[in-house]
Amino acid sequence: MNGVHDMGGMHGFGPIPREENEPVFHQPWEGRAYALNASGNVRWFESTSGFRFAQESLPPAFYLNAGYYERWLGVVERRMVELGLATQDEIEARIQQLRAHPETPMPVHHDPALVERAATRLRRGRGPHRPDGAPPCFQMGDAVITKNIHPAGHTRLPRYARGKPGVIHRVHGIHDFADTDAHGLGRNPQGAYSVRFEAAVLWGPDAEPGAVYLDLWDAYLEPAASGGSTELRG
Repeated sequence: MNGVHDMGGMHGFGPIPREENEPVFHQPWEGRAYALNASGNVRWFESTSGFRFAQESLPPAFYLNAGYYERWLGVVERRMVELGLATQDEIEARIQQLRAHPETPMPVHHDPALVERAATRLRRGRGPHRPDGAPPCFQMGDAVITKNIHPAGHTRLPRYARGKPGVIHRVHGIHDFADTDAHGLGRNPQGAYSVRFEAAVLWGPDAEPGAVYLDLWDAYLEPAASGGSTELRG
């Protein structure tokens, strides 16, 4: 989708700060937000792609002003309301209570089975490589062009790279297709690649020398000689 998250190549957002020796979590609450997602993701979202789409669907003003784990927490809150685990009024009341009384002790819940489920998921995850699915259509060195698509749902093809020529830099193998996996429409495993795009192709002749590498699926690509299209293989 063409959402606020897809800001590659856009101006006006300032530099990206790079923090030396950055800690895993800047504040304890960030670790708790991560653990909350890890323990609930199995049933809250269809897949990692579904979780990404949920973040992309956050209100633009919230998305732009929130930090990394604030977005995670915002997504979890929305999903809890959607599943009937809490109401928005209950969440807001709890926030106001803690804001007025920060010394309020946090509730403690011990569930060894839940802890083990989260730990197992983090240790193993769902591997990206698939034994089935359509074999990759391209090989290293093949010239390709991305399709100029504007899907309403989740996609991993950014706007700045649509309709652009590139070269297959690496063949990753067969992976679940994010666009369908995000919406519970099937994993649709297919060829996935690292595709190299020259900076001048993406940004114009004034771009600094260099290249951008994007991980893309067969559904986004076609041979460069075919001239491009707007259809997406689902």
